[in-house]
Amino acid sequence: MVATPEKLHATHSHDHLPSKDRVAVLLMGYGEVESYEDFANYNEQALNLLTAKFAPVPTWIYPPLAKLLALFDRHEWGHTHHDFISPHNAIFERQRAGIEHELQHKWGNGVQVFKAFNFCAPFLPNQVLAEIKDQGFSKLLIYPLLVVDSIFTSGIAIEQVNNALVELADGDEHWIKAQKYIPSFYNEPKYIDLMAHLVEEKIHTDLATGYLPSQIGIILMNHGCPHKAKGFTSGIDESQAMYELVRNKLINNYPLISVGWLNHDTPLIEWTQPNATQAAQNLIQLGAKALLFMPIGFATENHETLLDVHHIIHDLEKQHPDVDYLQMACVNDDPQFLAMVAEWANSHIAELMETEGMAVNSQSAITHHHHHH
Repeated sequence: MVATPEKLHATHSHDHLPSKDRVAVLLMGYGEVESYEDFANYNEQALNLLTAKFAPVPTWIYPPLAKLLALFDRHEWGHTHHDFISPHNAIFERQRAGIEHELQHKWGNGVQVFKAFNFCAPFLPNQVLAEIKDQGFSKLLIYPLLVVDSIFTSGIAIEQVNNALVELADGDEHWIKAQKYIPSFYNEPKYIDLMAHLVEEKIHTDLATGYLPSQIGIILMNHGCPHKAKGFTSGIDESQAMYELVRNKLINNYPLISVGWLNHDTPLIEWTQPNATQAAQNLIQLGAKALLFMPIGFATENHETLLDVHHIIHDLEKQHPDVDYLQMACVNDDPQFLAMVAEWANSHIAELMETEGMAVNSQSAITHHHHHH
């Protein structure tokens, strides 16, 4: 094996860091099932962690409901979509590897990137944190690779990390000595610029010669949010802010732009509007002859960005056959994206490395205050 110049360049002083200065980056995503047998488990996890935050559902109903939903999923992925297997986890692994490559270029192997999925063994947060602990890390950067900050994204990530940290505590002193957290990147200028740039590029290559700019409709797709989330951050404000920022970059050239929310249409729950179908119909009414669907609220391809959008376009084609439809990919493992994600972590990693580390003693945390009346 020949050491490439790049490899040589990366092996600098950071490579032989004392273990107490090493940093584990925990990259967190949803994960998606790859085997149909796992649907019921996956759904039960999702119901427990997600649905509980906004729907008044008693917990005893989760297991039977999860099995019922699994039948629908099986039909949807298996029959309607010829045994669709989500590419989500494979893309997430490429994202993890790419981000690690970027970070190690700067920090050497003092930094390692681990992935955890909210709903998929063997990468559940408790399983991955156990491995991080086994490898002797005591400094942790929690990094949900989810565009928008909300109870349904970073919120459940932290919930699962906290549960795992309780499970993995041994003795009085906690093994984690220093911790940092990166919430999300919905308002990061570089991400906003990249979204707008990808849309412009696609229009330039596929639509510019056939349509006037005012005839090109752009639907910027956000992750749908329920309006009521028991007072938790629902993600609506953040998603809306991101949409406005991307829209501002494009609007002078392309006047027909709408947000399109990809909702899970659960009964009795009020979701964000307009959904992507309504958004498309609105733009067609205003004279759009070509429609571009761009997922800005998702960093990694999944069944929503693939199947749901595919369905939406398929139904629209039946109603408006004279309109041209383009479905764009998520940012996925675009090198520009992975470089910026790594860059956002650098200052936090530097701080973690410099931190002496605090010994947290779980026994001393519980102090008893007696209130005297």
